[in-house]
Amino acid sequence: MIPKPPFPRDLTLEQEIAEFQRLKPRLAGVWDVLTMREEEPHTAVVVPSLTLDQSELRKIAGVSFYEERLLFLLIRLRNPRARMVYVTSQPVHPMILEYYLQFLAGIPASHARSRLTLLCADDASPRSLTEKILERPRLIERIRAGIMDPSKAYLTVFNSTPHERKLAVLLGVPLNGCDPLLAHLGTKSGSRRAFREAGVDLPEGFEDLHTPRDVEEALAELRARRPGIRRAVVKLNESFSGEGNALLRYPESDTRPALREAMQHVEFSVASETPEAYFDKFSKMGGIVEEFVEAEEKLSPSAQLRIGPRGDILVISTHDQILGGPSGQVFLGCRFPARDDYRMRIQKAGTEIARVLAAHGVISRLGVDFLVYRDDPAGDWKLTALEINLRMGGTTHPYLALQFLTGGSLDPATGLFLSSSGHAKYYKATDNLYSEQYRGLLPEDLVDILTVNKLHYSHGTESGVLFHLIGALSEFGKLGLTAIANSPAQVDDLYAHTLEVLDRETTYGR
Repeated sequence: MIPKPPFPRDLTLEQEIAEFQRLKPRLAGVWDVLTMREEEPHTAVVVPSLTLDQSELRKIAGVSFYEERLLFLLIRLRNPRARMVYVTSQPVHPMILEYYLQFLAGIPASHARSRLTLLCADDASPRSLTEKILERPRLIERIRAGIMDPSKAYLTVFNSTPHERKLAVLLGVPLNGCDPLLAHLGTKSGSRRAFREAGVDLPEGFEDLHTPRDVEEALAELRARRPGIRRAVVKLNESFSGEGNALLRYPESDTRPALREAMQHVEFSVASETPEAYFDKFSKMGGIVEEFVEAEEKLSPSAQLRIGPRGDILVISTHDQILGGPSGQVFLGCRFPARDDYRMRIQKAGTEIARVLAAHGVISRLGVDFLVYRDDPAGDWKLTALEINLRMGGTTHPYLALQFLTGGSLDPATGLFLSSSGHAKYYKATDNLYSEQYRGLLPEDLVDILTVNKLHYSHGTESGVLFHLIGALSEFGKLGLTAIANSPAQVDDLYAHTLEVLDRETTYGR
C-alpha cells in the first residue's frame, strides 16, 4: 500500500497543534453516537500504546503484552454497524482473539471479526507503539484504509502525549483523550494544585520540585511543619503504578548532613532502582515531596471518571486498590466496588476534582487515587487525595471487562454496577498473576484448562473468569484475570479456586 500525505516529517509543530485543535470539536458528535444513539456507524481506532517513561516500563515483565489489555474494547463491535482498527507492536495470537470474540452475546463472532482490522508494527523493541507507528508511513496508510468515515471516527489511546497528537492529525480523526498541552494537570505536581482548587484534602507537602537540593529543602521544611514525622514520600512527576515513589525514613538527627545521608537510603518501589538513577530522573521530570500518612488502618481506593467533550462528567467506577512491592506502593490489582464505608465520599470528591479539570479544558478518562485512614476501628474514615491519572489505568480494563460481559452500567446513586438483568456485580482483578510453573503454557493450553475446569464466564449466571495478558503467559509465566460474581464473598471464592486450578494444572508432569 503506497502511503499518502501528510507524512510525519512534513508537519511543523504549529501545523500539528492547529490541526489537532480543528479536529477536536468533531469528538462531540462522535461522543453523541457512542452514548446517546444505538447502532450508529462509527470507527474506533485503538492504539494501546504505553507512551510513558520507557526506563520504568522495561522493568515490568512482559510489558509489551499490556497492549492486549484494551481488547476489552471489542465491546464496541456489539453494535453491528461499528468498526474497529486495533494496532499492536506484535501480532495478536488468533486463539486470543477468538477467546474474546466468543463473549459478544448476540453477535456472531464471524460478523464481528469482519468489522475488525488488526494491524501490527512487527516491532518488539522497548519503545512505545505510537513511536513505532509514526516511523511507518505505510502502516499509517493501512490504518487510514480501515476507517470507513473519518467524520465518524476517533482515536483511543492509553495515554496522550505529543506522539498521539501527531498520529491523530495524520489519521484525520479526533483524539479521545487529554490534550497533551494539558497533560501537566495529571502530573504529581499538577494533581496537588487541582486538589487545592477543588477543596479536597491532600497530604502536607510540596510540588514543582526539580533537583535533589529542592527535595532536601522540602524534606527539611516538612519536618518543621510536622514535628515528630517519621516518613515522607518522594514521587516522580510522571510514573506508572507507583513505581516512581521512594520512601524516606527521617533520621533521629535533624541536621542537614543526616538528612542527605537518609536520602541515599530511600526505599524504592522497584528493587533494582538506585539513588543515583532515581534522582537523575527526578532532575529531568521533577516531582513532589509529601508526608507519609501514618495510621492504624488505611486503604487506597480510587475513583474513575470521564470528562466528555462538552464538559459533562460521568462517574465510571470506584475501586479498592491492592498494593504491594517493597514499600507497599505498587499497584497489583483491585476490587470493585470500593467499600460501602467511603464509596460515595470518594465518588463525590472525584467529581469535584473532575470539575476543576473540565474547567481547564480537559477531555479525558481519568482516575483519582485516594488514601482513607483511621486510628480507631470504630471511628470515621479520613480521606485525602494522592494523585490524578489523566489516562487509562490499572482499573480501566477490568471495568471494561465487566461492561464487555454483562452489558450493564453503574448506578451513580449507589456506586454499584447493575447487570442488564438488574443484579449487582462485583469483581477482583490483577495484572500480576505470576508463576514459574505457568511458563510454556500456550493460549490453546489456557483455553483447554478453562474449558475442562468450567472457569469460563457464563452469561447465564453472570459469573466467571475473564483472562487478559494471555500473550505474556508462555514466555513470562504472567497472566491477568478478572473474577466476576454476585457478592464479594463469591468473588473471593472464585478467585482462589481459579488459582488452585492453575497451580494444579501446571504442577502436573513437572
